[in-house]
Amino acid sequence: MVEMMRRGEIWVANLNPPRGREVGKIRPVLILQDNALTAIGTPMIVVLPMTTQVYPAFKQWRITITARSRLLKDCQVIVDQPRTLDRSRFGEGPLATLSGEEMVAVERAFLGICGMAHHAIRPH
Repeated sequence: MVEMMRRGEIWVANLNPPRGREVGKIRPVLILQDNALTAIGTPMIVVLPMTTQVYPAFKQWRITITARSRLLKDCQVIVDQPRTLDRSRFGEGPLATLSGEEMVAVERAFLGICGMAHHAIRPH
């Protein structure tokens, strides 16, 4: 079983098999789920996939994270494709942890794609 994952950490996960245009492959994912839910042992974890294909045109919806720690390449968080994964899909991690400022950018983008951009973002 995977060790404790925390909101804002980047882990490796297996997103295969994809359907249609879903993101697949074994890739880094950002843990989006609240730590309290993870701590009670829920078998599912809410994540946002990441990609090394950095597209500046998508910067409103895809937040760029610079390489650091064990995250070896710059990546973008694919905010518009949230997933809920079984814990068995996770491999190594955490590769890196987002800063508070980066998490706020992810939250704003996520609220935007959900049509809730006008709602306040809770402080960390």
